[in-house]
Amino acid sequence: MAKEEKSAFSDFTGAMTALAEEKGIAVDEVMTTVETAIAAAYKKEYGKRGQNIRAELNGVSGDMKFYLMKEVVDETTREFIDPNAVEEEVDASEVQDIIVDEEDQEDRKPRFNPERDITIEDARERYGAVELGSVVEEQLPSYTEFGRVAAQTAKQVIIQRIREAERNAMYSEYKEKEGEVVNGTVQRVEGKNVFVDLGKSIGVLFPREQVRGERYNVGQRIKVYVESVELDPKGPGIKLSRVHPELIRRLFELEVPEIFAGSVEIKAIAREAGSRSKIAVYTEEEGIDPIGSCVGQKGTRVNAIIEELAGEKIDIIEWNEKMEDFITAALSPATVLDVRLNEDTHKATVVVPNDQLSLAIGKRGQNVRLAVKLTHWDLDVISADESRVPGAKEEVIEEASEETPAAAEEVVAEEEAVVEEKPKAKKATKKVAKKKKKTDVEEEL
Repeated sequence: MAKEEKSAFSDFTGAMTALAEEKGIAVDEVMTTVETAIAAAYKKEYGKRGQNIRAELNGVSGDMKFYLMKEVVDETTREFIDPNAVEEEVDASEVQDIIVDEEDQEDRKPRFNPERDITIEDARERYGAVELGSVVEEQLPSYTEFGRVAAQTAKQVIIQRIREAERNAMYSEYKEKEGEVVNGTVQRVEGKNVFVDLGKSIGVLFPREQVRGERYNVGQRIKVYVESVELDPKGPGIKLSRVHPELIRRLFELEVPEIFAGSVEIKAIAREAGSRSKIAVYTEEEGIDPIGSCVGQKGTRVNAIIEELAGEKIDIIEWNEKMEDFITAALSPATVLDVRLNEDTHKATVVVPNDQLSLAIGKRGQNVRLAVKLTHWDLDVISADESRVPGAKEEVIEEASEETPAAAEEVVAEEEAVVEEKPKAKKATKKVAKKKKKTDVEEEL
């Protein structure tokens, strides 16, 4: 019994499937790449210059067929030159081409090439009804033996096309994850840059996107925010972040089902990465406590986020469309006595009790700074006894004058007396202190 002859390309099907799974690209895309490479090798070995050759691989049997592709043309699309023309005439036409205007060169039709073009008369005679501009194919002998140069050409085409397909596949996958939080593993640390393995690709965490004081060790699993994805010749350039304010939003979406479902909404975020953050939450559904939902039972939900952010403190407040109440909540835990808004300058003056001023401002101004970011208002925080609220004194006098003119004069006199008595009180305090000191010295003697 005769043994069936095995096709030279019969092993390609299994190899292409394995390659597609390994690189994460479609099998059809790999097959197209292989066909393009083999067509280039065929043209190198057996074809002619100017030919347009297409290869067709049977994915089941591994049989390969080759076709010469020609475009159907006529006098309106191609320039025909008589091959029997005298050489001098051809040279004269070439000289004419040199001095012809650039615009005429642009309008000039390409020359007819029998290797890639076929006249419409010949095409209809061979292939039947065809239209101008269509492409007809002529089958070529199926040679399967290629020389070293042709094989090297095919290899280079396959490597280049597979790399391009792999880059495009990874770019498309991670472009969809832009603005999301993904899990990664620290692969290596080069200088101040941290490279994170995201599975199919590597992202980079630049120094400005790292939390100050946070250390990254090789093999450490971290959550990172995909800030941007750009197509790079070496692969998708994935920029990661650990300081982006949206990282807070995404972490709360993962931990709080009410936020993920949309029943609780995060209206605003203010963050100083590694130190403290403030978020404003809101819900329109009755029976849902937005702050309680974010905190969780015994603080389990918010503590999980704090642990992921290496101990960063998170203040959760309720958003309010009334700006006075929203500013009051934004400055918590400090107590606010009064908020005066200036819509023209978009500035608010906030009055707090004397003993709450340092708490409202916060350490190194952090509390008021976060409140400004959260509310998008310029806040001026002052204590009650140093109130510089515009119009406050005039309003008190105006209220008194409505009762009697004498009452208004009395208010002014009281304020002036307080101002005059302050220096006297200071002098009296100094005298008492000196007298006490003198008495203590006499008792010692």
